[in-house]
Amino acid sequence: MEDDIEMQNTVTTGTSESNNAANGGTDDSQRANDWVRIESSDGFSYIVKRKVAQASGTMNNMLDPHGGYAEARTKICTIDERQANLWAPSGIVTEKLVEYMCFKSHYQTVGPKEDIPVQEMQERIPPEIVLEVLLAADYQEM
Repeated sequence: MEDDIEMQNTVTTGTSESNNAANGGTDDSQRANDWVRIESSDGFSYIVKRKVAQASGTMNNMLDPHGGYAEARTKICTIDERQANLWAPSGIVTEKLVEYMCFKSHYQTVGPKEDIPVQEMQERIPPEIVLEVLLAADYQEM
């Protein structure tokens, strides 16, 4: 799972997309290895592989190059969650969504469901933000 998230300064050049666009576009294997920035409304930013971001149905549609969305061009998806709880700013909720997307994409191809450590993921979400994370995950179609 750690391979799916990188530090921000290692992927911000953006040259691969412009080179691929000049060569007639990218194929699916190259597109799956692209990096996408997920930003929260309060300034936190997470850079993940495209296949991780596509664990969200909403982001999958936003990143579809044939969908016409600006996110497909810029590879930046903003999660604008309302801050209903002062104890759970949107950056924390976005972080938990990103953690879940990594978890989901990592364990998506695992054989039996007994091999998936669901309890580990549940323990990572503090009880005071569970409702906000649940609402955000529902909106993001996860």
